[in-house]
Amino acid sequence: MLRVLAVDDEVPALEEIAYLLRQDPRIEHVSTAVGGVTALQDMVQMIGTGERLDGVFLDIRMPGLDGLDLARLIAGFPNPPRLVFVTAHEECAVQAFELEAVDYLLKPLRADRLAEAVRRLEAMTPAAADPVPEDVIPVELAGRTRFVPQQAVWFAEAQGDYVRLHTDEGSYLVRMPLAALERRWAGSGFIRVHRSTLVSVRHVSELRFDGGRVMLRVGTETLPVSRRHTRQVRERLIRQFRDRQAVPGVVRGRSLPSAALR
Repeated sequence: MLRVLAVDDEVPALEEIAYLLRQDPRIEHVSTAVGGVTALQDMVQMIGTGERLDGVFLDIRMPGLDGLDLARLIAGFPNPPRLVFVTAHEECAVQAFELEAVDYLLKPLRADRLAEAVRRLEAMTPAAADPVPEDVIPVELAGRTRFVPQQAVWFAEAQGDYVRLHTDEGSYLVRMPLAALERRWAGSGFIRVHRSTLVSVRHVSELRFDGGRVMLRVGTETLPVSRRHTRQVRERLIRQFRDRQAVPGVVRGRSLPSAALR
């Protein structure tokens, strides 16, 4: 699945394309940036943290740093993301394709054309040549080394310079910052739900509201979701369970209305 960034200096236009992209089952995650300068800053940060970015949906006419200039800067990145231009200006198409754009969409945006651009982006995004073996974390236990497989971990909890891995067999303390573990397991089904908690999506069985707070049931534990991470967590879980035609969610014993998840 694709991880993309949408860039536009007009907030309504940015919200529209982000909404349409989030409806596409081929899209795993959509980030947004208002303007070219903010987008450049966000992408530099993504590179620094090892976050994958497959494509950028990019407006052209923007103050400060326009889309064509931003595209030229992106071309200098290591493993640069593919570009899809979304603009009201037809006259820039030649320059856009000289920059090896995947597609060139004209505003007002049509959902079918956006879907076609996503299809082209997906076709041009290389898949891993070989399956990546499952990661294991070595844990020292009274002179013995135990290897904890990634899929066994319900969630990881930051404890100073350490991280505690919670599994159905117990918990294990490992000398590793949570941010380093998040980068190591990026794209492997783990999502940050709190500044101190990283959760395995495969082990989430329930999402609910409790006294105004969003809570997750993970394994046998109930964990809070911070307000900062609520939207991202909710969207990720909806995508995760959409194919099963079931969204985990209970409010005081009742199914959570779909409108509450939007």
